[in-house]
Amino acid sequence: MPKAAKASKKSGGGNPYDRKGGGGGKATNTNIFKFDKDFGQHILKNPGISDAIVDKAFLKPTDVVVEVGPGTGNITVRALEKAKKVIAIELDPRMGAEVTKRVQGTPLAKKLEVILGDVIKMPEMPPCDALISNTPYQISSPLIFKMLAMPNPPRVAVLMFQREFAKRLVARPGDALYSRLSVNVNFWATCKHIMKVGKQNFKPPPKVESDVVRIEPLVGSARPNIAFEEFDGLLRIAFNRKNKTLYAGFNQKEVLNMCERNYKVYCTLNNIPIDESLASAADLAAAGATNDAMDVEMDDDDNEDNDNEENNDNDDEAMEEDEDEDMPVFFKEQNDANAKDAKTPSKNPKSKVALIVKAKLNKVLTTTGLADKRARQCDQNDFLKLLLAFHEEGIHFS
Repeated sequence: MPKAAKASKKSGGGNPYDRKGGGGGKATNTNIFKFDKDFGQHILKNPGISDAIVDKAFLKPTDVVVEVGPGTGNITVRALEKAKKVIAIELDPRMGAEVTKRVQGTPLAKKLEVILGDVIKMPEMPPCDALISNTPYQISSPLIFKMLAMPNPPRVAVLMFQREFAKRLVARPGDALYSRLSVNVNFWATCKHIMKVGKQNFKPPPKVESDVVRIEPLVGSARPNIAFEEFDGLLRIAFNRKNKTLYAGFNQKEVLNMCERNYKVYCTLNNIPIDESLASAADLAAAGATNDAMDVEMDDDDNEDNDNEENNDNDDEAMEEDEDEDMPVFFKEQNDANAKDAKTPSKNPKSKVALIVKAKLNKVLTTTGLADKRARQCDQNDFLKLLLAFHEEGIHFS
């Protein structure tokens, strides 16, 4: 009898489940393909934690669920058993095929929709009642803000993040990890820590521990009627050096230039006449005397925390840089443009408008009683009070 033809070892093979790297290792059923760490692929292998994540979403039989990064479908299958539909958004086609294969030929297959693509680059997320995710670390902050920016955000989101990021989400005033992210997320939603997840529960295990948080976006009358860009613009200034007083932060040259530019636009739109002529020596002297008095008072207060600030500045700067990298494009473009335009020559003569704007800034800081406070000490009400007072003076941040 003729011998059966042997499969060519050199075949290129388009099978997405082929092991990367070829070589002499034997393929096993427990590792059908190599996980791509560039995509943040750390598959949750503990069924108890998968159950807990779905349980904490309190899904209803009528719910539509969006899952970001379904991986091999460990969480997906459990959500399909409780919800009306699950929309799984996956960047890696291999994973998309795997989660589809997981329910193929079962009644759950009709309830699953797989979308291949980058959720952050999508014009908008699919409407849903709940969002769940073992979140790839690269998109942690963008995913949260994309969800919160939805016209009708989901009722609840149960998301797993790296532990430090999760701690920043639930940090309170005075905490070491309290940051711009902490204020923003808790201004637009309620955020609660659910549980800790050790790295041994993943395959391959990540380098850091993880935590699960539950986020409930504010909707209807509970949702603040304030533009995100305005509120975040104020926070960016306040948390630029969170151990400095707000007076020092808002009197930086770049901040003053940005506020002056925005104030001119505000006056133009509201038909308010302004004097753009150069300030006289008398004007500068009068403004300088007032500011010097404020500076002495604030500098004395700043000295109390100089040692603490030196220890924390590097960590604060790294944290703020991380937040900027994470900030999604649709919130970041305007901030980047403002930062670029703010770098003006330092020797430009001051106009009368510049003096007016600086006076308005310091008036607000003084009347609100927040001039000598630091961002790390302020809560949401402090920042909201500050923003509303600035708006009453025609000062805007976007």
